[in-house]
Amino acid sequence: MRIAVLAARTGWHTQQLERAAAERGHQAIVLRYEGLVATIGKDPGLRSAATQLDGVDAVLARIIPSGSLEQIIFRVDALHRLEDRGVKVLNSPRAIERTVDKFWTSALLEQCGVPTPETIVCDNAEEATAGFRALQDVIVKPLFGSMGLGMVRISDEEMAFRVFRTIEQIRGVYYLQRTIEHDGTDVRAFVLGGRVLAAIERRASGWRTNLARGGSARSISLPDDLSALAVRAAAAVGADYAGVDLLTASDGTAYVLEVNGIPGWKGLQEATGLDVAGRLVDFLALQAR
Repeated sequence: MRIAVLAARTGWHTQQLERAAAERGHQAIVLRYEGLVATIGKDPGLRSAATQLDGVDAVLARIIPSGSLEQIIFRVDALHRLEDRGVKVLNSPRAIERTVDKFWTSALLEQCGVPTPETIVCDNAEEATAGFRALQDVIVKPLFGSMGLGMVRISDEEMAFRVFRTIEQIRGVYYLQRTIEHDGTDVRAFVLGGRVLAAIERRASGWRTNLARGGSARSISLPDDLSALAVRAAAAVGADYAGVDLLTASDGTAYVLEVNGIPGWKGLQEATGLDVAGRLVDFLALQAR
């Protein structure tokens, strides 16, 4: 089996996928999005470098790199075209579109009955201020983003004014999520093919537990109810695999905070010993057949 791994650059994750594929007698080819060339009409197809992507058995979208709006749309459109031409794409471009957008993810979670914190999303500072006054204590997040970057907790109006004016200047969208009081821990569950493969508990001294922001992790056995919640969250966005962030409030209520459709797994693998890349390659081999 030949797997094309589309990435912004080579690194630990792409090396893990290359290693796991080789161990199983497959080949993983790492390609950059910037090299994508689509042809329509004579010899229609999609290629990158010397690889004709229509001819591979599967494509794994490791990340969608930043760029202009046109560049990002073209890169996702290319994944749609591959899927339309019968190539297995993991995750599907539709799932990627849903999960890179926090508003769409939150809306789908609510629509599917998955508990998620109360959220207000708007396009101007006045409505954002009204939303803050209604919720009182909020986490403001960039609509597109990961690893905890750009997140701010706001519980007083002066800070809200400063943050909202900054967002206004960069013409951003205001995504406010009610702060859930908890014990300083949350859970990242790794879902693949409709089941939880592994989970870690992340802990930090503050409200932000992301490993990339200094949190620590330990392997845990996830209770059945939280496992079912993580699987439902991945299904809500149509993801074959996902990193699902769960938080249990002080009153015992469990919430899904986010669903990452292109999750990293280095911290989870180090804490659990699970060969995530191997499981992904095995899943793709089954899907390709």
